[in-house]
Amino acid sequence: MTREEAETLFSQNVPLMRKTCGQNTKIIATVGPASRKPEQLLALIEAGVDVFRLNFSHGTHEDHLEVIRCIEEINREYHLHIGILADLQGPKLRIGKIENDSIEVKPGDLITIVNEEVVGTRERIYMSYEQFAEDCEVGERILMDDGRLEFEVLSTNKKDTVVLRCLHGGILGSNKGINLPDTHIKLPSLTEKDLRDLDFILSQPSVNWIALSFVRSPKDVEDLRRRIEARGHGAKVMAKIEKPEAVRNIRSIVKAANGIMIARGDLAIEMPMERLPMLQKEIIQLCMQFSRPVVVATQMMDSMIKNPSPTRAEITDVANAVLDGADAVMLSGETAIGAHPLLVVRAMTRIIEEAERHYWPQIEAKRPKAVTHASTFQNDVICFNACRVAEEIGAKGIVGLTVTGYSAFKMSSYRPKVRIFIFSDKRHILNTLNLLWGVQCFYYDRDTGTDETIQDCNDILKNAGIVAPNDILINTASMPLHKRGRTNMLKVTVVD
Repeated sequence: MTREEAETLFSQNVPLMRKTCGQNTKIIATVGPASRKPEQLLALIEAGVDVFRLNFSHGTHEDHLEVIRCIEEINREYHLHIGILADLQGPKLRIGKIENDSIEVKPGDLITIVNEEVVGTRERIYMSYEQFAEDCEVGERILMDDGRLEFEVLSTNKKDTVVLRCLHGGILGSNKGINLPDTHIKLPSLTEKDLRDLDFILSQPSVNWIALSFVRSPKDVEDLRRRIEARGHGAKVMAKIEKPEAVRNIRSIVKAANGIMIARGDLAIEMPMERLPMLQKEIIQLCMQFSRPVVVATQMMDSMIKNPSPTRAEITDVANAVLDGADAVMLSGETAIGAHPLLVVRAMTRIIEEAERHYWPQIEAKRPKAVTHASTFQNDVICFNACRVAEEIGAKGIVGLTVTGYSAFKMSSYRPKVRIFIFSDKRHILNTLNLLWGVQCFYYDRDTGTDETIQDCNDILKNAGIVAPNDILINTASMPLHKRGRTNMLKVTVVD
């Protein structure tokens, strides 16, 4: 490799300094009015953000397109691999507009739900789910406004009218959300709005992940994947776990999806609240076993929407998600509409870094093993043993070459005590992998032999100041390189 070539590679791969020594657990930040400007996005990246979430429950396609273009430009200008997660709204159930914008409902009061769009009064309130009367049963619980109000079904005509009795009352405002924890609803996972949003999303090659809301079975995931593949798009499917049916089908959903989001907002309403902490731990453990990245979301730093510092409970919540083994923790309103988006990310980064100092004793027993009967068994063994060897010989990191990202998913799921440096000539894949625990991505497109490619990758890391002469690296690749197969080679190298 000539000096000129090395300098060119170096100039193409020097990321922001934070990215050379950042935390393993990634941060996802939702973009909104408080964070959509280019200078705001860049500041959040410098503070610790790895992936930006576009929430399609809010904003127009034009709004989202503007953000996508900004992220693309930042990635180009700063040679970064910031990922984009598009989050579909899903079949979110709501009541309609209420007369004078709210009514007070007391325990014992009766209200009638209809499927005709009317301005709500104590006599009749519209609900957006037209088949509600057909699907619900007497005695089922109905929750409104994030569970603040609770009702039970008193009667249904199985056509268009349901009478509810209030169990826990309060002020019911216009357009509040409804949760049906006991009702088996027949709505498709993709609504008409979702299909319009998906059509826009799939017109944007830079979107790396698509989050599917209110998943109930692996069929929901497979339906979305077919639509993505039919358009020739490379986005991965992230299944959001927020329904009791999803918890019952969790193993098959994890296997069907590319990633999982534990969406604790609706999940904690629809499931008994005391089950949430253990569910979070169990789902993260299952995702690690199947090499699926897992995101913990909702109300992680909620008080910072208004306040400049988090509560003690929020600090502990973020740290526990890290120690549970989550790939990423997600911010929603905190960065989308909050008063202190930059302070939120800085605080979360500090909590993550401190928690990771105590990480491996908590995670050791949870590490996955290669499944002997899997068709990828030999490749998986090499990925997992690359992590083990790196730890045992005190390597500075693991260097992987990938086309599909498969080896990065596997090595990340093992949660090694060293960094994972992934090189690829597929920018979309690199941006996708930026969500994964411990993975740092680099673009490399030189067509050469195995030994020279390994030397190039090591030189890039050395020139970026990530490794130093005499550091040990574990290099993995597929031989012969030109066939671009699965990882089948592991090599111990010493940096020149």
